[in-house]
Amino acid sequence: MIHPPRLQTGDRIGVVAPAGPPDQECLHQAVSFFEKMGLNVQLGKNIEKVNGYLAGTDKERTEDLHHMIINPEIKAIIFARGGYGTARIASYLDYTCIKRNPKVYWGYSDITYLHTAIRQQTGLITFHGPMLASDIAKDNFDHVSASMFEQLFRPITYTYSEQFGPLHVFAEGEATGMIVGGNLSLLVSSLGTPFEIDTTNRLILLEDIGEEPYRVDSMLNQLKLAGKLSSAAGFMLGDFADAKAKVTPSLSMNAVFQSYFSNLNKPVIAGFKMGHCLPNLAIPLGVEGYLSTGNKKLIAKPGVQ
Repeated sequence: MIHPPRLQTGDRIGVVAPAGPPDQECLHQAVSFFEKMGLNVQLGKNIEKVNGYLAGTDKERTEDLHHMIINPEIKAIIFARGGYGTARIASYLDYTCIKRNPKVYWGYSDITYLHTAIRQQTGLITFHGPMLASDIAKDNFDHVSASMFEQLFRPITYTYSEQFGPLHVFAEGEATGMIVGGNLSLLVSSLGTPFEIDTTNRLILLEDIGEEPYRVDSMLNQLKLAGKLSSAAGFMLGDFADAKAKVTPSLSMNAVFQSYFSNLNKPVIAGFKMGHCLPNLAIPLGVEGYLSTGNKKLIAKPGVQ
């Protein structure tokens, strides 16, 4: 795997919106967060574009991302928000160029598709963490989430445990493997494409928002039938926000998780504060991890060199 170079004070970072259009007031408000870190911020030239539920056309969003990739002054690319749209541009990206110009890529939610595509096409480590307009600009953005950006400035080995909230074990065990994953619906949407998620001997992070139990059931079933659950080394279940069933009767989310994970002969821990929640604990994807139910912890090796 390729570790992107760490950031230094005075570095320039690029901000683009490869999916949905960000609220411009929130976007500009969040810029100061990075400036206080000693970083300079450059916004994509098309970041104000709106094309329905997309932040401009596929061409415009791809152009903004490519410009940041090839610009040697840009040391990191932080995504403005998620929404929908990254899968539409995945096949247009120049992965050879991405590999030749390794830098930090940071975001989550719909950005999961780019995390998966970039890692599997180039071997580059990327970062699953909070974004500008959808997280950092909010009044309740907390210091724990903010502190996670420290891992971009120096190699940090993180331990994720019940220090950040209660964890629940669905299947006992311990395992090591590459940490991959992200948003459940995006991982499912990769199946049958050139960017299909590889779960073989991996530790899989799963999170989502606004999906009722029956929808999560359907998506986990698809992963199961595709062999993605049986091939994995273990699972970390992150936050599943706004997941209350709108119709009754319904299985609970825990009952859904129980049916898919309790009989797996591999560790499965739920409750990690990763995803659409606060704190939103950032984690590098593509690094080696260690998951243990004995002391309910996940250890992730550093993402930068």
